[in-house]
Amino acid sequence: MPSVTAKAAPDHYTTLEVARMLGLAVRSVQMMVDRGELEAWKTAGGHRRISRVSVDRWLTGRQVVPAPGRRTAPAPAPVAAATPAAPKVLLIEDSVHYQNLVGLLFKQRFPQVSLSVANDGLAGLAMYGKVEPDLLIVDILLPGIDGAALITTLRSHPQFSHSRLIVITSLDEAQREPYAFALQGVAVVHKTRLVVELPALIEKALEGRAGLLTGA
Repeated sequence: MPSVTAKAAPDHYTTLEVARMLGLAVRSVQMMVDRGELEAWKTAGGHRRISRVSVDRWLTGRQVVPAPGRRTAPAPAPVAAATPAAPKVLLIEDSVHYQNLVGLLFKQRFPQVSLSVANDGLAGLAMYGKVEPDLLIVDILLPGIDGAALITTLRSHPQFSHSRLIVITSLDEAQREPYAFALQGVAVVHKTRLVVELPALIEKALEGRAGLLTGA
């Protein structure tokens, strides 16, 4: 009898397949190829093919980092009765200092919140669809894709309508002017005022979400 062999994994993907894998828009994947972050070539018919190895390498190098003292996807512990789902927050911030500061703030003020942290804009885009956060906290200046472009991209996705948004930045009002198109109607906190102003904005953004209040 002829032997049966397992189907080998594909050595390349289409742009659409990669976009679906990473939770990104097709245009975002095309930009990643243009920047050399993904290896690709074109078929005789002009269709782009992206190397599976480069996609795997990108996923490995862009892992989401859990905030200090937290896990990105904690295993559910056995409970006597069903408990409300914890509110989910995704922080997209490349500074380790501010990752730690925001992580400590959540640990002290909002211990019931599930906080995940992405190191850059592209990793944040990829993780947004997986985490589906109730609240997104984004820095404007990010490597890979800046916060304003990230916000604009996310607004094109229907699921973004379910998330609240807070922007944190070291830019003053004049320096933010080029990003005004993305910041209209968005709560913005200067990083020097982060500890003072951010907790109240978080509480307002997650108002009514199960398990938010300390001691609830």
